[in-house]
Amino acid sequence: MEIRELTKEIRDRSIEYAKPKDLDNLSASWYQEDLLYSGKGKTIFLILPTPGCSWALGPSGGCTMCSYISDCYLKPIETSKIIELFEMELGKWDFAEDYKNGEKIAIKLFASGSFLNPEELPKEARNYILQRLADLDEISEIVVESRPEYVKKEIIDEIFEIIGDKLFEISIGLETSNEETRLNKINKGFNNKSFERAIDTIKQSKESYDIKSKAYIFVKPILLSESEAIEEAIETASYCESIGVDRVSCCPATIHRGTLIERLWRRGSYNPPWIWSTVEVINRIRENVNIPALMDTSGFGSRRGPYNCKKCNKELKHKIIDSNFDQSQIEHDCNCKSEWIAEVKFSNLNRSKTQTKHLPLY
Repeated sequence: MEIRELTKEIRDRSIEYAKPKDLDNLSASWYQEDLLYSGKGKTIFLILPTPGCSWALGPSGGCTMCSYISDCYLKPIETSKIIELFEMELGKWDFAEDYKNGEKIAIKLFASGSFLNPEELPKEARNYILQRLADLDEISEIVVESRPEYVKKEIIDEIFEIIGDKLFEISIGLETSNEETRLNKINKGFNNKSFERAIDTIKQSKESYDIKSKAYIFVKPILLSESEAIEEAIETASYCESIGVDRVSCCPATIHRGTLIERLWRRGSYNPPWIWSTVEVINRIRENVNIPALMDTSGFGSRRGPYNCKKCNKELKHKIIDSNFDQSQIEHDCNCKSEWIAEVKFSNLNRSKTQTKHLPLY
């Protein structure tokens, strides 16, 4: 498969030329307002050091838009070191004072891959982290990420044996409900049945535990027009609701280094979505589905991220952030909107009816 070969080639080259990593610099964290299941609160976002995503490190080369592997250690890490860096990041934030003042506190743990995969995050480190959080009355919600193949009943049982009655969310990068796009444009490596099995496992576990699911929706994969990307994201949200996903988070494309999406972008064959497109997506999702829908604004207004014009990039970004809290419709206007409308309306006008077999890379 050409897409997989290209992704693997680019990934291997990126890893080959990557500078050696200082393990002590691979953890990070920040603390900010966020929408929790209990309402508006605050969240600790904490990046754990890991060897890297198994899917990206394997023969597949990983996903066409993701470069998180470039920020990973690429070698096994001692459990004691992961714990040390976790404690260092957790200790940076005075969330206890916010809790005393009535704030609800959550933590989101990022492993640059799958938190539930013991080859990426050793079970001993996972259990220590969960026990540490279980002992903190201030933390009411724990959010992790995983590919669907690691979502198993026995793992969920192990987790709740440690965390008790805390809320636990598993976020899965579905990206799209369109299997052709997910396989041949994102190179995700799993089908809808695999995703549905993971969601069913979570739903069945709700009888015993306070467990939730979230799906990430990728806005504008490669080889989709602006209008196609909008419609596919909206359709994906409806699909997620229909199978019992608890909430969705839309992630508009940004150009990561060392990825296939960057190679296409550099050759003029791809652009990230308009910010107007993300507004259209989130507004229509909120009109059509009854589960919470979030829109990530990372990279908005930057050279490698979603864009409109210099006049409205920043203001619209802040409107989107505000709307995530109350799930409201976003209203805005700017002269650049007419240009976006024209692109959406006519982006498929001269599109070939022949199925794409080769990517424009040579």
